[in-house]
Amino acid sequence: QVHVVESGGGLVQSGGSLRLSCAASGSTLSIYDMGWYRRAPGKQREVVATITSGGITNYGDSVKGRFTISRDNAKNTAYLQMNSLKPEDTAVYYCNAGGRMGAWGQGTQVTVSS
Repeated sequence: QVHVVESGGGLVQSGGSLRLSCAASGSTLSIYDMGWYRRAPGKQREVVATITSGGITNYGDSVKGRFTISRDNAKNTAYLQMNSLKPEDTAVYYCNAGGRMGAWGQGTQVTVSS
């Protein structure tokens, strides 16, 4: 059974960048579809970006052109590169492996100041 742990969150000014990492253990990451999700205060969880085991990516409309999801199967790690960050990107970001019924991390806080 795969387990995932996020890292890389923090406080950044508007327009800045962060890279989140999602390290997997317990199973090889390469067989799983991966995703990054976020939940802002008072809002429902939303999909940020997904990447299939074959490398096909999809993005939420609000992050297209600014965020990039990638994976390094050799390192059993997935990434979310976030550029041109906005205050509305402030949220807890969660990594997922294997879909809604799969493994979820504990989340990492991203705060973007204006």
